[in-house]
Amino acid sequence: MIKEYKTIKEIASPLMIVEGVDGVGYDELAEIELPTGEKRRCKVLEVEGNKAVVQLFESAQGINLAESKVRFLGHPLELAVSEDMLGRVFNGMGQPIDGGPDILAEAHLDINGLPMNPAARAYPAEFIQTGVSAIDGLNTLVRGQKLPIFSGSGLPHAQLAAQIARQAKVLGDNESFAVVFAAIGITFEESEFFIQDFRRTGAIDRTVVFSNLANDPAVERIATPRMALTCAEYLAFEKGMQVLVILTDITNYAEALREVSAAKKEVPGRRGYPGYLYTDLATMYERAGRRQGKNGSITMIPILTMPEDDKTHPIPDLTGYITEGQIILSRELYRKGLTPPIDVLPSLSRLKDKGIGEGKTREDHSGTMNQLFAAYSRGKDAKELMTILGEAALSDDDKMFAKFADEFEQRYVNQGNTTDRTIQETLDLGWELLSLLPRAELKRIKPEMIDKYMPNN
Repeated sequence: MIKEYKTIKEIASPLMIVEGVDGVGYDELAEIELPTGEKRRCKVLEVEGNKAVVQLFESAQGINLAESKVRFLGHPLELAVSEDMLGRVFNGMGQPIDGGPDILAEAHLDINGLPMNPAARAYPAEFIQTGVSAIDGLNTLVRGQKLPIFSGSGLPHAQLAAQIARQAKVLGDNESFAVVFAAIGITFEESEFFIQDFRRTGAIDRTVVFSNLANDPAVERIATPRMALTCAEYLAFEKGMQVLVILTDITNYAEALREVSAAKKEVPGRRGYPGYLYTDLATMYERAGRRQGKNGSITMIPILTMPEDDKTHPIPDLTGYITEGQIILSRELYRKGLTPPIDVLPSLSRLKDKGIGEGKTREDHSGTMNQLFAAYSRGKDAKELMTILGEAALSDDDKMFAKFADEFEQRYVNQGNTTDRTIQETLDLGWELLSLLPRAELKRIKPEMIDKYMPNN
């Protein structure tokens, strides 16, 4: 039975204290009814004795303490899920905003989900093709992996996110693939860019979009990624689909968490973020993966802008501890006009070795990947030396590797936002670049692979 209370004691937006409550649970959804009949949603943050601290999802404007009624609904915030969500656009609270009908729900799921039992996890092992050479060839994404993109303010992470959402596919027969895209605290223009891009290219048909704008309440921002992950879990583990979840921007999520934590007067941790930021991020990231006995999987690409391009900032720092690597966008490459400006040397996919090789990508993938890394690294060192000492100080070998580094950036990394390369095209391009080097320098590739794949051999 739903109880009503007219005992609102205090409001300090976005928090409200209700007294005299009975049988109210943590995270329970509630509804406040104004004297005008307007209803606003909120949820229980804390219960102490007969007092409940409630968090408003909308503004506190117009709430009359004496006349407004609070109703506790007996369940947490839920998302109505159905396969019909594909091709639809929702706000951060899971309500349709594309002018289409409401979803005919097959189930209502708690957005907080349940942690995946580590013993029930299946190890990520299958390749996901994003169509982006710097990821597929060198920092390979594997089904069930969490691979964040670390960006900076003003860098084109939005275009890269849209490109991956548009191009990503699982190689294999009869695999149904879906993208769940959550935009967290972004501007209206950015939101329109994503939605229009998906519609223009037809990618919207296999995509579910959750859009939380910068002017939406901070509390909604905290719910948005959990809405997206709940939808992904339903599609993956109930409908057997391979789901790619893209969350942008995690920095906005963490800022909202800090704002709400400050309103609750909690003791701040590093840089004012709550001490439980690590735990909170882990409860989201760890919902990705594969389950034993289930065909579906959730692969996650969280995107975050590093404040002041600082990798040691708490948000990228803690994200790096939880996830399996990172793709880093470089301001230096962006200034050179490279698109996407992925800096392959500090980028890392810890599971790449599990998703490449014969039967997954191609037998020569591992060797060419290692050789490209080594040659590009040596070329970058030669270019730095050239900057300090001048070109005359370089040996012929150094000049050759410096030329290789330039060619690598221009042809391999700089592929634009519309080029979709298959893994075979990416590997063949790698061989073309390696043909610029003498065979004696290709020490990380087996001779039989060079004989088989090297062009003009």
